[in-house]
Amino acid sequence: MVKNELFFPLAKDGALEEVAAKIRAEYESGEIGYYCLPQQGADEIAQAEEFFSARNYDAIVLIGIGGSSVGVRALYEMLRPRVRKSLRFEILDNLDGHSVNRALEGLNFARTIFIISSKSGGTIETISLFKVVLQRFGISNLKALAKNFIFITDAGSPLDIFAREHDACVINMPANVGGRFSVLSAVGLVPAVGLGLDASAMLCGAAAAKERYLDEILACDPAKIAENKILRKAHHYATHKSAKINVLFSYGDALRALDEWYVQLWAESLGKKIGFSREGLTPVGLVGSRDQHSFLQLIMDGVKDKTVTFLKLTDNGIADAVPGISLQGLEGCDFVNGMRLDEVLNLQCDATLQAVLNEGISVDLIEVSRLCEQSVGELFYYFELLTSATGAILGVSTYDQPGVEVGKRILKSLVLKSRD
Repeated sequence: MVKNELFFPLAKDGALEEVAAKIRAEYESGEIGYYCLPQQGADEIAQAEEFFSARNYDAIVLIGIGGSSVGVRALYEMLRPRVRKSLRFEILDNLDGHSVNRALEGLNFARTIFIISSKSGGTIETISLFKVVLQRFGISNLKALAKNFIFITDAGSPLDIFAREHDACVINMPANVGGRFSVLSAVGLVPAVGLGLDASAMLCGAAAAKERYLDEILACDPAKIAENKILRKAHHYATHKSAKINVLFSYGDALRALDEWYVQLWAESLGKKIGFSREGLTPVGLVGSRDQHSFLQLIMDGVKDKTVTFLKLTDNGIADAVPGISLQGLEGCDFVNGMRLDEVLNLQCDATLQAVLNEGISVDLIEVSRLCEQSVGELFYYFELLTSATGAILGVSTYDQPGVEVGKRILKSLVLKSRD
């Protein structure tokens, strides 16, 4: 359901063997758990189905930040047409009072499910927003948490201990799965079940991507490794002499949140210090055709420091067409009359890709036949594996985030100082 076409040459013989070996070592060590998520998740899905099926609800509120929310927002936006129309879904992921008030306004607490998601179980934003919800709805008896709260966190975390002490439902995520690689774990599966989506199909899609790309690497076949599109793409973009910015140009508003997830995944994984040097590739998310009228100018005529991945949907499920109306003085726009809107959009993608390619800029194209649970799972796994391969080539520590942790420590010291 997901195809990738690369518009650049094969790597030199043997160039991909070293990165393939690094990926195999990560997989075999068992330390990087997301690799195996497509074969897991059945228990988490069953737990979530038992929880949601026992409750009547009109709304779901997810409280989480970073890896606990951006992937969920992406899957929701891509699959929104498949979600029950009457179901309201809100995400609280920032300490912005205006956004919090808008998200909570008009909710019937008794018919709302709250998902509290934090891998560490001590994320300051998540716990603070959790407290806001408790106060907003006057929850003083914490035993009530068992009725319409579900917690996603690491086993043994402070949040895990708290939730279990109050008899609330807890679904643990694997300890060896990092937050930004966790959308195919309970972090994404539980909200998917609550939204009425087929979480198992998401895992099937991820399994298809694993078979197509990772299993080739694990098989140690030099011929297949040389042709492996994940490895080829990662190698080309990571070793590019002048391009240190990768643009994901997604054609369709439903893909905007996927762009945001990709930006977090790419930036937090690849931007690292190695000794006294600094490494990384800067991610940029664009939406076509809107950003053809803004950022595209920089890509076309600006410094050639970018590579571009185009992402388009073969069929977005909407048959609306440009009406066959001719307006006086505007006849120059009539050449698209009668064409489906998505057909014009995809031709815009093709035209822009060709224009960028003509400028000598490295380009690849991802085509998705349609957005469904399977293709979404496939996309998630594709980008996660691409990130791992790119990190291996750059030589960075892909799965930590020391720069983020510094800011957290400074925040705590500033808050304590302000209260002295």
